[in-house]
Amino acid sequence: MSTDQPPPDQPPEDDPFRKRPQEPTPPSGGSPYGSPPPGSGGYPPPTGGPGGPGGGGYPPPPPPYNGSGGAGHPYGVPDPLAGMPPLADFGKRLGARIIDLIIVAVPLFLIQLPFGSRRYAVDTGKGEDVTEVITKSYNGSGLLWTLISILAYVGYDWWFTKKNGQTVGKRLLGLRVAMLNDGSVPPSGAALSRGAVLWVPTLICCFCLWPLALIVSMLIDKPYKQGLHDKVAKTVVVRSA
Repeated sequence: MSTDQPPPDQPPEDDPFRKRPQEPTPPSGGSPYGSPPPGSGGYPPPTGGPGGPGGGGYPPPPPPYNGSGGAGHPYGVPDPLAGMPPLADFGKRLGARIIDLIIVAVPLFLIQLPFGSRRYAVDTGKGEDVTEVITKSYNGSGLLWTLISILAYVGYDWWFTKKNGQTVGKRLLGLRVAMLNDGSVPPSGAALSRGAVLWVPTLICCFCLWPLALIVSMLIDKPYKQGLHDKVAKTVVVRSA
């Protein structure tokens, strides 16, 4: 009995997240046209090309690439999504993100409430301008809670993404994060960079603008629907079932 084991740096063959593209079966006889029909004395002529059917032209070209994973790619380049589940719909991705946001934000708010942090309160009733209020807040407890929030949000995304590609929200809505090149669960480094790009700008300076930029990037990206955080980590979000 063989005791050979797969190399440690490669996913096992039964990895449920690794994509399995359909490899074409090579024809017998060593020819792209297969074996000649019995009694024909040779191979049948190609049917496509400038000569028309039976005109002796070239074989018909592969179907055009459309980014869906089911068609060929011009110039013979394989589609990275071949053998992978369909890409996730934007509506489900947004719903999963809202669920994850609530899961992290509610405990943070309850923990922060007794301390009376002014991080999100801009009160200029005492003659102070907005800059002075924000500066005082960030020099005190506001800076501490910003750091705690970054650790909480980024840590949440990092842990669940590297664990199985699914945060709680994605698991509830049947989605998962996968590496674009092979469909496997993102490693720790990719999961961390994805979470950092997703949350750090939002929590430090761009509470409204950065999420909007991420949404626009997902909507306009073709054909993989990658947000800026997916671009950095080289990931895609696909259906898990």
